[in-house]
Amino acid sequence: MNWSVFEGLLSGVNKYSTAFGRIWLSLVFVFRVLVYLVTAERVWGDDQKDFDCNTRQPGCTNVCYDEFFPVSHVRLWALQLILVTCPSLLVVMHVAYRKAREKKYQQEVGKGYLYPNPGKKRGGLWWTYVCSLLFKATIDIIFLYLFHAFYPRYTLPSMVKCHSAPCPNTVDCFIAKPSEKNIFIVFMLVTAIVCILLNLVELLYLVIKRCSECAPAKRPPTAHAKNDPNWANPSSKEKDFLSSDLIFLGSDTHPPLLPDRPRAHVKKTIL
Repeated sequence: MNWSVFEGLLSGVNKYSTAFGRIWLSLVFVFRVLVYLVTAERVWGDDQKDFDCNTRQPGCTNVCYDEFFPVSHVRLWALQLILVTCPSLLVVMHVAYRKAREKKYQQEVGKGYLYPNPGKKRGGLWWTYVCSLLFKATIDIIFLYLFHAFYPRYTLPSMVKCHSAPCPNTVDCFIAKPSEKNIFIVFMLVTAIVCILLNLVELLYLVIKRCSECAPAKRPPTAHAKNDPNWANPSSKEKDFLSSDLIFLGSDTHPPLLPDRPRAHVKKTIL
């Protein structure tokens, strides 16, 4: 697989991502893809050849290896990285679709804009971006579960016991370089968890930002706005003043919302 072409496609996502999205993309390429290409493939490259069992029975070593390694770590990681990065390509494709529609609209109409900023996360693009975040986090969580199902506790022992046919009896099998493999397993596990947290934080950031942008349009008028003479019409003003006069009629105390006045100007009404 040509990872350089794949990296070139995903590099365009930076233009349409938030700060959290750029951090996630850098983390994926530096700490996951590069580590996978440079070290992980070499560590697991001769895994089956170095899987040694203390028997000469033909086929016993292959059967035991298949029992304890149903799916190779490197192949699971490769599939995980492909599925995790594909949703980012959907965002780029959506922006390209918007640009194509904008170009067609300009050719037909010649004035105005269908999308003033095709890369701005509004409308359908906002939902595409949000769904991509959910999909990426879900894929990482699923693969973490798969690793735990295939390899409990995520680590590899130095020796395993096998008694599957055609092994004549219970044999001891030894895994090559278990300590080195466990280090890389823990490293890839931690980076996957960090990526999940970044996706959730970015999702929360987008939702809060969207809600804050929609809030001013639905927010009721404040007290300061109500006191503004341009806010209410004259009839409503008269009703407000009339109701306040009726409430405080015949009272020696001043209305709490009115300024203090000399006592001489307050006359008690005798009914």
